[in-house]
Amino acid sequence: MRILKIQTLRGPNYWSIRRHKLIVMRLDLENLAETPSNEIPGFYEGLVEALPSLEGHYCSPGCHGGFLMRVREGTMMGHIVEHVALELQELAGMHVGFGRTRETSTPGVYQVVIEYLNEEAGRYAGRAAVRLCQSIVDRGRYPKAELEQDIQDLKDFWRDASLGPSTEAIIKEAEKRGIPWMQLGARFLIQLGYGVNQKRMQATMTDKTGILGVELACDKEATKRILAAAGVPVPRGTVINFLDDLEEAIEYVGGYPIVIKPLDGNHGRGITIDIRNWEEAEAAYEAARQVSRSIIVERYYVGRDHRVLVVDGKVVAVAERVPAHVVGDGRSTITELIEETNKDPNRGDGHDKVLTKIELDRTSYQLLERQGHTLNSVLQKGTICYLRATANLSTGGIAVDRTDEIHPENLWIAQRVVRSIGLDIAGLDIVTTDISRPLREVDGVIVEVNAAPGFRMHVAPSSGIPRNVAGAVMDMLFPNEQSSRIPLLSITGTNGKTTTTRLLAHIYKQTGKVVGYTTTDGTYIGDYLVEAGDNTGPQSAHLILQDPTVEVAVLESARGGILRSGLGFEAANVGIVLNVAADHLGIGDIDTIDQLANLKSVVAEAIYPDGYAVLNADDRRVAAMAEKTKANVAYFTMNPDSELVRKHIQQGGVAAVYENGYLSIVKGDWTHRIERAEQIPLTMGARAPFMIANALAAGLAAFVQNVTIEQIRAGLRTFRASVSQTPGRMNLFNLGTFHALVDYAHNPASYEAVGAFVRNWNNGQRIGVVGGPGDRRDEDFVTLGKLAADIFDYIIVKEDDDTRGRPRGSASQLIMKGITQVKPDARCEVIMDETQAINKGLDMAPENGLVVILPESVSRAIKLIKARGLVKEEVPLQNTPTTTENQNQNGVSPSSVINTLF
Repeated sequence: MRILKIQTLRGPNYWSIRRHKLIVMRLDLENLAETPSNEIPGFYEGLVEALPSLEGHYCSPGCHGGFLMRVREGTMMGHIVEHVALELQELAGMHVGFGRTRETSTPGVYQVVIEYLNEEAGRYAGRAAVRLCQSIVDRGRYPKAELEQDIQDLKDFWRDASLGPSTEAIIKEAEKRGIPWMQLGARFLIQLGYGVNQKRMQATMTDKTGILGVELACDKEATKRILAAAGVPVPRGTVINFLDDLEEAIEYVGGYPIVIKPLDGNHGRGITIDIRNWEEAEAAYEAARQVSRSIIVERYYVGRDHRVLVVDGKVVAVAERVPAHVVGDGRSTITELIEETNKDPNRGDGHDKVLTKIELDRTSYQLLERQGHTLNSVLQKGTICYLRATANLSTGGIAVDRTDEIHPENLWIAQRVVRSIGLDIAGLDIVTTDISRPLREVDGVIVEVNAAPGFRMHVAPSSGIPRNVAGAVMDMLFPNEQSSRIPLLSITGTNGKTTTTRLLAHIYKQTGKVVGYTTTDGTYIGDYLVEAGDNTGPQSAHLILQDPTVEVAVLESARGGILRSGLGFEAANVGIVLNVAADHLGIGDIDTIDQLANLKSVVAEAIYPDGYAVLNADDRRVAAMAEKTKANVAYFTMNPDSELVRKHIQQGGVAAVYENGYLSIVKGDWTHRIERAEQIPLTMGARAPFMIANALAAGLAAFVQNVTIEQIRAGLRTFRASVSQTPGRMNLFNLGTFHALVDYAHNPASYEAVGAFVRNWNNGQRIGVVGGPGDRRDEDFVTLGKLAADIFDYIIVKEDDDTRGRPRGSASQLIMKGITQVKPDARCEVIMDETQAINKGLDMAPENGLVVILPESVSRAIKLIKARGLVKEEVPLQNTPTTTENQNQNGVSPSSVINTLF
């Protein structure tokens, strides 16, 4: 077997709208292509021996052991690789269950699709599954050591990718509330929401967290001074910088027992408590110096350690933290008890589990000695032996929820303290013998105020009620159900995507909002180009959605981006599907128009339930997508007699219709006329039907998002098919005695669309400079030739500089073949070089003629035209209506609402 390609999908995709995280592996089975598993000697036995847990896979039989039943009866190796890859991730602690295996049009080559939680782990699991299966085929077994290494590597990937329990709790709550989130790739930042409505977090610090509050909380001595001045009970202490000052500091705080800790420490690092003699004090000082230059010496207060979490000025959780310890059973040594405790599946390394494994350090041995024990001591049953002096969960401690027990006065003090320090989220460390009694009654003190406190002890306490502290954070960041999203509109189709995207963005600009949009020629925010290039995939979508100034996102979603990576967002408010026609077939295992339609339907399906799928009623494949989407449906049509649209309107739906020369919105009993097509520059004086369709789609999408008819009209009137607004899309130039038209038509449907305009050019000879991308099928080039023969009076066939792997000269020969099949005596010639072909067409243009250039490089074609001298870019308006003609038969202007069309 041989892996040909591995792709990572990160959003709604061709394989699943709901499962966003998928690995797609293109696998060549080679000599196993015709060999089912039951014909491979010993394969079933070797697979069960390696992975007996596959017994739990149901597969198509729908019962326990169903998959292994298929293996025993005979199934293809791609299917087996799928299940093995999923099971390897399961064994490493990543719970995944979605998979698909499909044979491609290439015999023996399969697409194996597996779900992942971590990208690196998913890709690794795919490769490991192939290794495992190949090893069993070749040797009848997969070495146990290699399997154990695979699983350990996968565990390492999963651990290294962990965002930590606090961040995971926040993300889980965000997903529960439908708030989108993404990692920003720097300083562990997480973005919640999109565009101008986004909030950012780093661990449990938010973009509302004040730097002064953080600085103050990090300076423990300064915090104590602020709180002491406010009458808050804090430990008596002082700060020293030299060992020589330690003895005097001990006397100042009142003698032993004392606490020594670093001034700038966190997570309990470098802290020693309950110090009772000089020898211990010296060792504690040196331990603290490893963390901070300045050292705090405090009086030691007897009591239990509590963490009080305050969010947005309110106490939301209280936990008692119990230091790491073991409980005797009357027969096991302390070492054995520690080993048994660490076997708890809830304990892991660092912060990757709700509890941390117990590890011993210098203070542990001192504590053991103080309790009269060694590691070999056998504790009586029920006897507790503490192994850490501090109660941090990161050192093996546990947490007991005490939220319902805190005294109202202590609650008031905690909230007052956090306001005094100036933090939106803070954790207070309180030492008291009884949290249910006022601190002043039991000699309790507030030891520290922590910025970015951990949530683990509250979300998953060892005992007591888990508290939804992340919910309190979400309430603070998005109060009163404040929106976390911005209007997001996604556009796809075989042709017209870029024009419609730009037009829709232009319409939205009439609302005064900052619009971010992506196209095949660049990513834009407002009036400025952010990044040039073909930016129709997830990366450019993320750029828009991460920008804090963007108020509306309009995203072109091309087939390539959806295939390679999936959509760059969870769902849209509006998804527009313009059309589906033959293009790029045979690429990326999309071989038929129906498969292409299924791919593009991702945009129609990935819409919020209260959003809209804007579909072309005149394209049967697009119209059929209404059955797939759970969103509302809105149709656009060039046919005012469309039966589909008529029924849709009668059932209360909304549609955009081209009727009586007008672009109109029809809803309920009313027709809202937007504008006459002739008044819309994009339609080339109403002579470009496909541009009218694009304008209908854009206007309808804006309308269902509550953009007013007046704003839609203003956008349509001021948007032109020009080099500045739609480069390479119906750019018409007046060269004095003739005109030149540049359009990036490169497939049969776009040729036909341009042809609809060219056929309306009745002033002179029509010359075409034609070609097509080299990665199309032979029959596609023949079709382009047939269409060109029907459109143009004279044809110059050229080839792209980048032949995309096709032998040079092959494409032009196939186009010529198509031309001569339609017109054996056609006036045509082949000029391979695009520059020479364009110049030839411009040179031979007769008076009042039209030269149509369908280039590989739009910028090159436009440059060659402009090199001709005085060139005027224009949009022809034909039969521009007068003021009188601008009114309908009843004397009501198009801006008014008139009787229903249907």
